[in-house]
Amino acid sequence: MIAQTDLHSLISDELLPYVEQPAQYIGQEINQLVSRGDWQRADVRVAIAFPDAYTIGMSQLGCQIIYWLCNHTPGVCAERVYVPWLDAEQRMRDRKIPLFTWDTRQPVASADILAISLQYEMGYTNILTLLDLAGIPFRSADRDDSHPLVIAGGPQADAPEPVADFLDLIVVGDGEHSMAAILQAYDELKSGGVRRRDMIFELARRFPWVYAPAYYEVAYNQDGTLRSFEPTDAQLPRTIERCQTPDFEDVPFPTRPLVPYVEVVHDRVSIEIMRGCPQRCRFCHAGYTKRPLGLRSVDRISEIAKQAYAATGIDEIGLLSLSTADYPDLLDLSERINEQFADQHVGISIPSLRVDKMLQNIPFMVNSVRKSGLTIAVEAAEDDMRAAIRKKVTDGNLIEGVRAAYRAGWRSVKLYFLAGLPGERPQDIDGIWRVANEVSQARKPFSGHAASVKASVGWLVPKPHTPLQWAAQPPVEYFYEVRDRLRRLGGQNRAVRVRTHDPKRSVLEAVFSLGDRRLAPVIESAWRDGARFDGWDECFRFDRWERAFEKEGIDPAFYANRAKKQSELLPWNHLISGPNRDYLGRQFDDIFTKLKIAHPEAALA
Repeated sequence: MIAQTDLHSLISDELLPYVEQPAQYIGQEINQLVSRGDWQRADVRVAIAFPDAYTIGMSQLGCQIIYWLCNHTPGVCAERVYVPWLDAEQRMRDRKIPLFTWDTRQPVASADILAISLQYEMGYTNILTLLDLAGIPFRSADRDDSHPLVIAGGPQADAPEPVADFLDLIVVGDGEHSMAAILQAYDELKSGGVRRRDMIFELARRFPWVYAPAYYEVAYNQDGTLRSFEPTDAQLPRTIERCQTPDFEDVPFPTRPLVPYVEVVHDRVSIEIMRGCPQRCRFCHAGYTKRPLGLRSVDRISEIAKQAYAATGIDEIGLLSLSTADYPDLLDLSERINEQFADQHVGISIPSLRVDKMLQNIPFMVNSVRKSGLTIAVEAAEDDMRAAIRKKVTDGNLIEGVRAAYRAGWRSVKLYFLAGLPGERPQDIDGIWRVANEVSQARKPFSGHAASVKASVGWLVPKPHTPLQWAAQPPVEYFYEVRDRLRRLGGQNRAVRVRTHDPKRSVLEAVFSLGDRRLAPVIESAWRDGARFDGWDECFRFDRWERAFEKEGIDPAFYANRAKKQSELLPWNHLISGPNRDYLGRQFDDIFTKLKIAHPEAALA
């Protein structure tokens, strides 16, 4: 292994002068919690890895929370790891520079635990980049006692089978309590001389929310569907239960957030004010899994904001949740924050407003909320389709709400829609243009001009643990037809712009959202063909994935475009991370009842 002094020199002399934006690799940011020497003195060393670029990872609140928690645990040192950009990765390979931690440039291979955040399906190839640059074998079965324990958590841990072979342990549920318990248990096992392989089994046996994929066997039917999923040892549970946070008000939270040296995606102080969402829109994975609802008090949020501003000087505070408008004391909170920071000209960012009566609170928050633009998730254009997916919005309260916003001074609106929903009709697509145009025209009575409206149309990705887990994603040709239809409608109002994303990426998202372990070779094959940063437009190339599927003999349509019977064993049924199947099944059935159309399972009979 390279000595630490040599690694420092290699990074400073052989990496930083040869890459774009070298400041993203230097560490030593304001409020960094680790100093040189802490790593060597620690009883437990944790590398917290975000499988994307620094500019994305530094905006991810969950990693900052885990970083804060670990480094406030006696005997633990945690340092951060991100995926080097393409130029840096190549330079590191050429100069034989191993993957290092950002804080004090430690070899990631020297960690006790490599904790990876599973946020997004298109980050799966980046996991392999992290492992490969660190010198850690891809598959859990190929690792020995010299390697870190590779643990993953995050939203994709609710359906992790496509990457299960690459991970030793998967934590299902909230990170604060689970990470604290793992750190304590690991320290105990390490001091007791327990070997790495035995630790994997012991942690899976001890904690009901820890899943060790290597100790579970999968069998398949002749038609490719799952036949069984069973533990190989009677001491392990057949199902893994989600870890819940019982005391959301008081769990550890970073009051001195890291301040990056370069521009990142969200340059703000982020405060999670509520965990979960009372709405339960039928397509929303987080709405079904993050239960029960957790609330932080206005006093606690105000104190976090006060300390974070004093420690960073950042002049924007983001009040984050799945649906911030549903926070019961939002008006009180906004007024408190506004009063608290009036002299410092600190603004509030509310990224997720609901388009009903709550939106009309905006005039009362006019002095505190930035008015650069308003973002509203409409999801569907027709009232009956919104009712079918449980999006509690009507055209009436949408227009009434945006009028209140225009009256308060807003000039532009961004609308989010989904295409590909079950039972979707041509009028649902045409309605996207209609709604966007009506929202634009609603500003004229207040200013004489139409509002600038951007309608962003995403493609449905059915998610596990939701009623749509049985739904088929429409074939990619359908999405191209929708895109062309919307383009033909565009141009009728220059103030309205409709934007769509690459449908092929959404196909892959559906494959890996709904997939099983047979996809691991596909991920590795695509990675070896050069797949990196698949969530980035400038890096994504679908042809790499087409070759990988063909090489491994996998038909992606089997996962993405196939409707499923509610009796089918699904690749995530062993992970209890939301309501039971009967409840979800009733919710799915109700979609077709509300739309008065045939249930897709009738065609499967």
